[in-house]
Amino acid sequence: MKKVVSLVVGIVVSANSFAQYRTQAQQLVLSNEDSLNAGISSSKTVISGYGSAFYQRDFNKKESALNLERVVLFVGHQFNNKISFFSEMEVEDAKVAGGENGGEISMEQAYLKFNLNPKQYIVAGLFVPRIGLLNENHLPVNFNGVERPLVEQQVIPATWRELGVAFYGSLNHAPVNYSLAVINGLNSANFEHGSGIRDGRAEGRNATANNLAITASVQSTWKDFKFQLAGYVGGTVGLNKRSADSLGLNSGAFGTTLYLGEADVQYNHKAFSAKALATYISYPDAVKVNTAYSKNLASGMYGAYAEVAYNWLFNNKNNKQFISFVRAEIFDLNAETPAAPKAIYDGTEKQTHIIAGISYLPVPNVVIKTDVRLAHTGAQNPDLITNPAPNALPYQQNNSFFNLSIGYSF
Repeated sequence: MKKVVSLVVGIVVSANSFAQYRTQAQQLVLSNEDSLNAGISSSKTVISGYGSAFYQRDFNKKESALNLERVVLFVGHQFNNKISFFSEMEVEDAKVAGGENGGEISMEQAYLKFNLNPKQYIVAGLFVPRIGLLNENHLPVNFNGVERPLVEQQVIPATWRELGVAFYGSLNHAPVNYSLAVINGLNSANFEHGSGIRDGRAEGRNATANNLAITASVQSTWKDFKFQLAGYVGGTVGLNKRSADSLGLNSGAFGTTLYLGEADVQYNHKAFSAKALATYISYPDAVKVNTAYSKNLASGMYGAYAEVAYNWLFNNKNNKQFISFVRAEIFDLNAETPAAPKAIYDGTEKQTHIIAGISYLPVPNVVIKTDVRLAHTGAQNPDLITNPAPNALPYQQNNSFFNLSIGYSF
């Protein structure tokens, strides 16, 4: 019994950036990676992974698509009780072929973990900083809906990984976890209108190390609630001073700074669960980047969502789950635009989505999902329409999608 209690406590307080935390309304999923992270793996070298495939019907376009979305292979190794290695390689869209669009092979993580004591450790390498809910819980069995929450794709660009060093810990006499990380900064030259800050990530490839970023988070639990606050402050210009000055940009570790704040809460009681998240990005010097690179970037972006779910098979003896859920999301990737030279507002980037669906897990590590997503956007700005196709249809602000997927983790 003592071993069981120690195992559960060790996993719950573990602050690993890839720990797969399942709440009372959803079974705690233990993968081989979790076992390695908790120091209870029966093998020194561990293999784990996850993946998903989906079908989507776009009713406006009257088109359907099938895709092997991703397959991820995890390999880890425990050198001793103090040092471990974690790595994940991801293949997206089934294959990568020369001269063809689509497909990606990338490292999702590759870091060393150094245990300082039972409550504190350091990671160094390519890892996911603790920002939002999805970064640490992005396995298909760990979130509701075929598609990952759009706010955490468009505003917080999960899964967001960068190179750096991070310190994780928990307090001795309070249910509080915390993290502090120094990572490479973003590259504003790669920012694009309509994709937020996503394209500015290096993801471990030729990162602009002239500029840096700091991220921090605090998590706490109280009864059936779990709270988190997280923040990011980082430079977005990796050029040397002379090159940056020639473009009118601020260089240095935190030059042309971008700020991101995020707060979320989760509630779980027996079969019922709920969560909510809100985030905001402030980019005060967006006007300088627009001038330097002829961009149309926003100086402010926001996003928020709320979700409720119910597990109709809660606490059954076979660990099966049948979850119904509904989620509402809203975001605007150009909530604030620079004044001079003024960026062009794009109404299509202000969006509202309602998603409702079900998930069936015959075992905790396999899921079959289906949902319907209703989407609404702002009006299209004629100033942003260039060289339209002769057969282009009028822009439709409302659309609906039907999704179906399978997923797994082990």
